[in-house]
Amino acid sequence: MDVQQVIPTFQLDLRYYGVDNFVGERIDGYQAPRALLTRPAAEALGRVQQELAPFGLGLKLFDAYRPQRAVEHFVRWARDVNDTRMKATFYPDVAKRDLFKKGYIAEKSSHSRGSTVDVTLVPLNATHSAKALDMGTSFDWFGPESWPNSSAVTPVQRAHRLLLRTLMEKQGFQPYAQEWWHFTLAAEPFPDTYFDFPVR
Repeated sequence: MDVQQVIPTFQLDLRYYGVDNFVGERIDGYQAPRALLTRPAAEALGRVQQELAPFGLGLKLFDAYRPQRAVEHFVRWARDVNDTRMKATFYPDVAKRDLFKKGYIAEKSSHSRGSTVDVTLVPLNATHSAKALDMGTSFDWFGPESWPNSSAVTPVQRAHRLLLRTLMEKQGFQPYAQEWWHFTLAAEPFPDTYFDFPVR
């Protein structure tokens, strides 16, 4: 379902529908600026939004359901070691040939099961361009600084990450050890199914 049907106040910054991503172009399968999730995941995300509202904060979503064809686009890109146009922005300290070995790119993604989200925290009533809370790295930063418990970021940045993680876990999401923004609903309804229908 469309996340904004459940959470009208939810901010979207759908990186793979645009060009501000590690590939540098729109990714296959993203045909509309919509965020799709299974109903249980969308409703759990709505509860996180409700808990943040009294503090003047809300969620911004970078990615939700990801078609398998998009994952395959990432794989093709990763194998083209000569395409490094976005290296300085997203992976300055990692050789592109090492992206598979280090686990930054894989042939399957939990996003394709429809219950995984990439999110951050923002002021609730801010405009699309408002600055998110400082998490220490940008979304999709390939490096250990993105690990939720990285000591390479400041105490304030770690506190912001902990706030996000605590509220997401409270509503049934599991964090990912290498990306502070990535959460999967523990009781996801399609744990073994990787969908490939496009986002329209």
